[in-house]
This record gives sequence, structure tokens and C-alpha cells, in this order.
Amino acid sequence: MPQKNEKVDKFLDRASIWKAEMKSLRELLLKFGLEEELKWGKPCYSAEGGNIAIIQPFKQHLSLMFFKGALLKAPGDLLKSQGPNSQSARRLEFQSQDDIQSARAALKDLVVEAVALEKKDIPFPFKKTAKTEIPPELKERFRIDPAYKKAFEGLTPGRQRSYIIHITQAKQEKTRLNRIEKCKSRVMMGKGYNEG
Repeated sequence: MPQKNEKVDKFLDRASIWKAEMKSLRELLLKFGLEEELKWGKPCYSAEGGNIAIIQPFKQHLSLMFFKGALLKAPGDLLKSQGPNSQSARRLEFQSQDDIQSARAALKDLVVEAVALEKKDIPFPFKKTAKTEIPPELKERFRIDPAYKKAFEGLTPGRQRSYIIHITQAKQEKTRLNRIEKCKSRVMMGKGYNEG
């Protein structure tokens, strides 16, 4: 069994929610020989040089997100989309240890299938999406706040896109400006809009 990562140990020690559930998922994932790291501030598991799954604690539920989840064969509606702008990622949502136990057999099948995809080096067939333009209000904010701009540019493209979508969905300029201000602290922490 692969060695536990000390950074993940510390992450779990500091966790205020879903601690027992995260530990259960961790033990299960490590039994499959996955490499454990702390990526994007969360426990992430990889094999064959590719990311397989990441544990994501949210207030309402604990997620185990499979990076190529859209390619996996899951029973029923077990795997859920991350949202309307997500193409490849799919996640399982848990609210208790019982939920994890109930899904244990399916979870094992999903991990085996996800690892097999990585071994075959099967890429996800992403659809081309229109380039998301930075709204003028955010460009202006970046002009007067270079630290905010630098932090935003340091985010992954998906995280950048999540903020742009959130900001541009507001119809009024005042609301867009308020959203830009409210998002700053999360951007500075390197988090995406939907991350806990």
C-alpha cells in the first residue's frame, strides 16, 4: 500500500467537517495503490502520471470527484456533474459514513475503471468552448490592483472561468462590481468560485 502523504495528514487533522468520511475515502483509495498528494489544497489521488480523483469537502456534502468521470460507467445517477460548464469531471456526493459504505462496491469499480483509463492513456474528448472574455469591470479592477490580477492569472483556466461566469451572469454593473469585490479573498487564496 502506498505511503500516506504528510501534507494530507495535516489537512485531515485540521479539517472541521467530514473528517471521518474523508479518512474512509482515503483508506479506500490508498488500497488501490494510488499516489496521494495535496493538490489545489485537497487530497488528490493519481496513477500512471494522471489525476484519478480528488476529495472535496463542501458544507452540504463531501465529494469524491473523478477527473474523467464522464467516461466512467456508473450505475444510475451515482456520478453527478460539477455544473453546466464542466465537461469531464463527475463526482459522488456523501453526507455520512453510511453513504460511503452503501457506495463502496460501486466506488471500487469506478477506481479500477479510472485507473484502467489512465493506463491506456485515453484522453477526454473536450469540446471546444468559446474563449471566456474577462469582463471590463474586472479588467479595470486588475488595472488598479496588480496583486489581484497576479493571483487571478495564477489560477487554473477552469478556476478563472468559474469566476468570469459568476461575475458576468450579473445583469447590473453594480452587482458585477460587488461580485468582483467578494471574490477577491478566494482568488487570493488560489481557490475557485465553487470550492469550499
